[in-house]
Amino acid sequence: MPQKTILFTAPYMIPFVDRFRPVFNHYGIQLIIPEIEERMEEDDLLEYAGRFDGAICGDDRYTSRVIKACAPRLKVISKWGTGIDSIDKTACAQYNIKIGRTSNAFTNPVADTVLGYMLAFVRRQPWMDLAMKSGVWDKIPGKTLGECTLGVVGVGKIGSTVLRRASAFGMTLLGNDIVEVDPHFVKDYRVEITDLDDLLARSDFVSLNTDLNPTSFHLMNERTLGLMRDCAVLINTSRGPVIDEPALIKTLENGEIGGAALDVFETEPLSKSSPLRQMENVMLAPHNANSSPAAWERVHWNTIKNLLEGLGIETLNLGEFTFE
Repeated sequence: MPQKTILFTAPYMIPFVDRFRPVFNHYGIQLIIPEIEERMEEDDLLEYAGRFDGAICGDDRYTSRVIKACAPRLKVISKWGTGIDSIDKTACAQYNIKIGRTSNAFTNPVADTVLGYMLAFVRRQPWMDLAMKSGVWDKIPGKTLGECTLGVVGVGKIGSTVLRRASAFGMTLLGNDIVEVDPHFVKDYRVEITDLDDLLARSDFVSLNTDLNPTSFHLMNERTLGLMRDCAVLINTSRGPVIDEPALIKTLENGEIGGAALDVFETEPLSKSSPLRQMENVMLAPHNANSSPAAWERVHWNTIKNLLEGLGIETLNLGEFTFE
């Protein structure tokens, strides 16, 4: 079997690379593992152009320029996770480069994260904890989720799971999507499907669960943010560019919405000078809503499988390998 070389840049897999080496060694695969914090940008990837047959990546910027430079040697890009908005799919098709991903990879942990944010804001636990540890005995008013309306933008796998969980708390449920939502789901969970403007105007919580595409880029901008209630909280666990970040910062600074919970950002890592880091009504996380050992393990295995299949390698014997 001819030896293959892989550019290995998935941040969630790199710390455990020694667990996977027996698989790669078995199939005669060499690894190139650059230093990486969050993702490889276009210029970073261009430094390795022509040196690898396949890639295991995170949110690396596989632009048309990168794809062209890496072809014809590059045969497959295996994405760790679900979203492939950072990969130029048209260019990949032009150069016959396969794209692999894991569908429905992180539905449960992301949905749990959204519910956790909502509970934190209505029950005010982070703020009471901070006050208590500062020596303040202050009964901060709260409310229940059952008193609130949730609007979910993007009623796909994750969005529908968020709504399903929220229904157990007795929330009023609104949904919005550019495609038709399963009518049985809408009926069973009493979800009102409405247009975006109406959803924003009526919701106490707005959860963004859309993928990143031309229709969702800066979906939340100065105009749409201005439609939200002054008590409403915006939650983003989808993709950073769905929100126009400067517009959100301005909206928060002016007190036009009640707060935000952000797991993703337009530029990652989030700048240390970002005003978001100083806002008391904003909860932040480092793109970590997918955190789940069980989910990660499934994605690790499937990412390797997608890579091997993209290279035309038979994977019937993968079951003999275990990740411990």
